[in-house]
Amino acid sequence: MKKSAVVLLSGGIDSSTALFIAKKNGYKCFSLIFDYGQRNIREIDSAKSISKKAGCSYTLLKLSLPWKGGALLDSRIKLPERSRKKGIPPTYVPARNTIMLVFALSFAESIGASRIFIGAHTEDYSGYPDCRPEYFKAFNKVKDLGTKIGKKIKIITPLIYKTKAEIIKLGINLGIPYHLTWSCYRGGKRPCGKCDSCYYRLKGFREAGISDPLKYERSKDI
Repeated sequence: MKKSAVVLLSGGIDSSTALFIAKKNGYKCFSLIFDYGQRNIREIDSAKSISKKAGCSYTLLKLSLPWKGGALLDSRIKLPERSRKKGIPPTYVPARNTIMLVFALSFAESIGASRIFIGAHTEDYSGYPDCRPEYFKAFNKVKDLGTKIGKKIKIITPLIYKTKAEIIKLGINLGIPYHLTWSCYRGGKRPCGKCDSCYYRLKGFREAGISDPLKYERSKDI
């Protein structure tokens, strides 16, 4: 029987690359996509398209969070633009990776998958506490102690120490259709080119020496 993996898929560059890495390593992949009330639901369509392009089935899980936290959930908070500040950014969603990993773990255990892939990485700018290597190390302990299958499931973070440029180069080699991905926090027909996520996406493509296939609302100059 072919080995199976659950892949957390947001529709962006990182999670899409993690999906294709899992496929390259011989896993039958099951994409897990979340609608958690984020301001940008455009990424959900991208995640579906990427999963179909990879030949994988997907599950869309809708979470009705009764609270707001961070700029991605609360439209009253201004989205950051081209931020270079240290610390946790306003786009942090409280415990998001923990919530998603718990659902992925339950899903993986129920279908007998042996791996969970997540595209988290620790490039200097990010500042997200739930993207740190020590976080995943700790969560693995919770997983080992809190599930029936325990150590038979492993959480894989193949991009954890890579920069955005390195991830993009890897994805190009894997044949990822980056024109289907979406990074912009604002949504819309075209990415804004102004928000943090657009800034770091464009910066990554520039440093990789590759043209971003998406068309932006404003200049790509960064």
